[in-house]
Amino acid sequence: MRILIEEYRYQAQDVRDTIHGIDALENIEGEVSVNYVGYYFNNHPDVYDCVFILPKVLLEVKDGRELVFGQYRPEDIICINEDSPLTEEQKNFIYDFSVWIYRAVVVFYNDKRNDSSIVYHRKMAQVNKGRKQRNNTFLDILLSMIQFNEDNQQFFMYIIKNMHAGFNKINWTRTIVRTNAVVQDNSAIYVNPVNKKRQINFDEELLVIFFSILNYINERYGFPVNINCNYELIRGRKFLNYVNGYGKIRLQQIKYKYFSDKALQLWHLCYAFFDRAKNVTIDLGQKDYLLVKNFNIVFEAIIDELIGETGEVPAGLKKQEDGKMVDHIYTYKGLATHDDIPIYYIGDSKYYKRNHPIGKESVAKQFTYARNVIQWNLNLFMKGDENDEDWKSDWNHFKEVPKLRDDVTEGYNVIPNFFISATMEEDLSYRDTIRLTEKKNKYFTSDQFSNRLFDRDTLLVCHYDVNFLYVVSLYALNNRSKKETWKKKVRGIFREEIQKMLQERYQFYAMTARPNEDGLKYIRTHFQDILGKMYTPFENTNYYSLALDKTDVANNEQLLEELRKHFYVVECSLGDNPHKVISKAISDAPRLIKEKPEEKNILTGFVRRTDFYYKKYMDHNATSYIMEKIPNINLMNIRYFLPMVAGSIDGYYEVDRVGTTSVDGKPALRLRLKRYIPIGANMVDIYKAKMQPGELISYEYTLKMYKGEI
Repeated sequence: MRILIEEYRYQAQDVRDTIHGIDALENIEGEVSVNYVGYYFNNHPDVYDCVFILPKVLLEVKDGRELVFGQYRPEDIICINEDSPLTEEQKNFIYDFSVWIYRAVVVFYNDKRNDSSIVYHRKMAQVNKGRKQRNNTFLDILLSMIQFNEDNQQFFMYIIKNMHAGFNKINWTRTIVRTNAVVQDNSAIYVNPVNKKRQINFDEELLVIFFSILNYINERYGFPVNINCNYELIRGRKFLNYVNGYGKIRLQQIKYKYFSDKALQLWHLCYAFFDRAKNVTIDLGQKDYLLVKNFNIVFEAIIDELIGETGEVPAGLKKQEDGKMVDHIYTYKGLATHDDIPIYYIGDSKYYKRNHPIGKESVAKQFTYARNVIQWNLNLFMKGDENDEDWKSDWNHFKEVPKLRDDVTEGYNVIPNFFISATMEEDLSYRDTIRLTEKKNKYFTSDQFSNRLFDRDTLLVCHYDVNFLYVVSLYALNNRSKKETWKKKVRGIFREEIQKMLQERYQFYAMTARPNEDGLKYIRTHFQDILGKMYTPFENTNYYSLALDKTDVANNEQLLEELRKHFYVVECSLGDNPHKVISKAISDAPRLIKEKPEEKNILTGFVRRTDFYYKKYMDHNATSYIMEKIPNINLMNIRYFLPMVAGSIDGYYEVDRVGTTSVDGKPALRLRLKRYIPIGANMVDIYKAKMQPGELISYEYTLKMYKGEI
């Protein structure tokens, strides 16, 4: 077996024979590089061996040199033989890794969404009685076993049928001699007949071992296999004992029990699997290969499959109008709110050699992608051209992602943007690891104005590293359930890490206007003071998010002092529910809610679960209320409305207007509601208080009900 590394510059004389028959690039200095990843059999007389071209992510730059595993020059490990400097563990890793790369390329090739023109494929090696090659790969063995299984189903059925023939027949001679009969109606009845005894069958044991290996191949590497037998297979730790040496021992013990060509061929296959494939006969009648050019396209497809959008993505976002193509884009919960309000996440996969930094050009592209997404979103909500078929299609399919600009504060939602690079663990493990990069530049930012997070021109990019071995193996397994589980997990990680980064740089607050304060009027009047600092990401539009750069201490204090005169302003971590912290702030300062807490100016009313506006009241977003019977009170005294929602209260509304309407031809009371004012953080059941609809009560009485004092 021979090893080449993608895009590494070899001296031509070192690899001229090894690269015989494939397209390689040689520069004027006599250096050769191969821009492929995959497998091919080199039938050059001086080589006559299989060659694996492995991804450049194996290379690590140390002291200005590119080294495999951070230890070896690629030209020193071209030949994997007894003289190779690689340890047995490293050799086994390469055997295993080559299988995963093969599987990943096959999955990529079979996915009709991908560009299969970059894959060059010819039938892989099969087991035969022909000539032997010098060193067969573990991949050859796996493929040969799978092919043997497909080609020899009749052979398996023949063995199984012969093995089980007559096993349940009664041995009458032994039954009569050894057991007692019960005589009934002149007939002898033998209650415990003796069956023919079963002898140890070595054919059956070989089949059990073979099918156990196939099962392992399926579970470990994701190769599709067809196992048509009802044997109890060897699994788990017991099978690992076979892999770790017992398999070879047991096969040696039963080796001379087989005489047919098929059985011997099967024995050699099983032994080769446990022996890491040194002596299986392979048919070399034609040159075999599976190569992919530009493996970065495969890596991009892998990441997109594992984190990208499952459904349709707007054409103007994936392939943008300026000709730029975004690697990955998907919708997920936004950064600024606890609600499930989606936003577009933008990602770019980077297939580099290990420790390679992100270039300035790549960073600039990511910022451009984000600007284009913002503009596309604004066009969707503001263009509204019914004659534009593209706009109509986008509106019908993608309007669930809200407008990124808040029309009240004119702030813009934060667009999550990230790089994801391939790396490898030091111990070459396949662990599921994804984390912020260990490189110097973990974050990249772009802005025009300082201390304006919610500004259209404030953009950010985070950089993550993912274990290349894990994502390749997960993709190669092609298990939908495992991929979806990882996708859900990693999307949450991206969101949480970006939130952490923002909270390191900014202090976040939740705000709502004080009673008798017009929050909208204040925002319009002091627009320049809050521009880019305030945004309304929550479903309850009476709540605002405030973000202040921690380095701008003096200006922040001045702004907070002014805002607190008109708003409740409390610290609220990014993504937390603002209702709880705001409610606590209000309940801690009840005197600010009511100047005259004893005044009866709060109208009571019921909201049933069956009412069409029930959810709005649960979400504190109600804008109106209809009381089917006009209460016998002075309507001029109504300033607030206290809804008992399914028997519980947690706050009340300011009343903007009191009017009348009709329900079923009868007069009814209609309230137009303004701002919701919380009493506390939790809903409290007040059935015991016997609150009646249509009463005017005081704030003082309301608090007593909420606290359970009535």
